[in-house]
Order: sequence, then structure tokens, then C-alpha cells
Amino acid sequence: MSRIGKKAVVIPDGVTATVEGNTIKTKGPKGELEFVANDEVIVELKDGEIAVSPRDDSKVARSKWGMSRTMIQNIVDGVHQGYERKLEISGVGYRAAMQGKNIQLALGFSHDVVYEVPEGISASTPKPTEIVLTGIDKQQLGQVASEIRQYRKPEPYKGKGIKYAEETIVRKEGKKK
Repeated sequence: MSRIGKKAVVIPDGVTATVEGNTIKTKGPKGELEFVANDEVIVELKDGEIAVSPRDDSKVARSKWGMSRTMIQNIVDGVHQGYERKLEISGVGYRAAMQGKNIQLALGFSHDVVYEVPEGISASTPKPTEIVLTGIDKQQLGQVASEIRQYRKPEPYKGKGIKYAEETIVRKEGKKK
């Protein structure tokens, strides 16, 4: 039995949710999102809570049960509070700046990298070495943060590159003489 799947998703004040078949639509102060659950699970809305249960006792249905409940929780939290992801840049001369809606990154290449921020995500650079991404879709926010990080991953010897704020870089010792 899925411990996560057993819990019902509580809908907070200010958020409305509708369930039509396996499509869950949520609307809140930050915006609106929808999620289409797999046919292997049953989604029900009752008493201000969304309950997810497997259609039968097959392994496939049980494996999609907890994931579907988590996805529904993510869209409810997204339209209610939103999500935020911070990236830190470390390295001599490495910096970020906003260029309209785009992010301009100086990462030690012969040219600056310009990243176009997709619709639904907002970016800001409070410091030249910090990027703050916010949005309501957790999956899209993580994808954008990952794409920015891919330009210059943190390396293990000096720690230079773009890393998530909560990430720790395992440092290696250099060559000995």
C-alpha cells in the first residue's frame, strides 16, 4: 500500500478544484493548472479533499497511485503559494544579469549566454551571483533551473559554476607534488 497515496489532498481556502473523469483543474490566487491522471487510478473530490485510489490491485495501478497524488498536491500548492528556486553562481567573472525578460550569463566563455525564460516562469537577479526563479508549475520550474545549470555545472576542484542554493558540492583534492 502506498503511504503517500492513502492521504487525501486537502484543498486550502482560496483554491477551487474540479474533477472531470481523470482531469483535475485547480484555480487559485497565483493562477490555474490542470493535471490528467493515468487511467489506472480513480480520482474523487469530496468534502474539500481530493482522494486518489488505484483502479485495481495490479502492480501498474499501485505504482501510479502515489505519483498521481503527489502531482495533484503539487498543482494545488502551486496555485496557492507558488514555487521558488534559487541558483548560485561562483567563479571569478561569473555573473548573471536581467536583459528584459531574458537572463544574460557571463560564464567564462568567449561570449555571453542569453537564456530566454519561458512563459509562466519569472526570473530575477537580486545579486550578480544569484538567480531567483519563481512560478506555479513545479515541473516547469525545475526544468528551467536545470537548463540554466547545464551551461556551467559546478566542478569538484574549485567549485566554479552554477549550483542550486541548497546543493553541496563535494570537493576533491588537487594533485600533489
